[in-house]
Amino acid sequence: MRCRLDRADLTAVPEVRRALRELLRHWGHPDCADVAELLTSELVTNALIHTESDAELHATLAASKLRVEVHDHLSRLPEPRPAAGCDENTHGRGLLLVQALADSWGVRMQGHGPGKVVWFELDGGPAGT
Repeated sequence: MRCRLDRADLTAVPEVRRALRELLRHWGHPDCADVAELLTSELVTNALIHTESDAELHATLAASKLRVEVHDHLSRLPEPRPAAGCDENTHGRGLLLVQALADSWGVRMQGHGPGKVVWFELDGGPAGT
């Protein structure tokens, strides 16, 4: 699955969720679908809010593994921000969800030009378990 995300177009978030839901419908790991949608929404929202250009989403599905990558054109690395009491500024906390719920995740710089790729993987385990 590939989706082009227009700069600052937050209407893309529910569209991406629907497309991902369709991709995952036949995966055989329904317990991972909600987590996949949540984490994808967080990465897409971050790319659309914190960058000055378009982004691109790539989602690939193997027998037991989902990998989601969001490519943007900002070279600054994302920084997870821990929750601090009643702090009303919630920016940066989506990465804490990614850290907590993904089987693996990371950031790599683009090999060609400015930008980075933020990614996560979910391991659904053997189908039917």
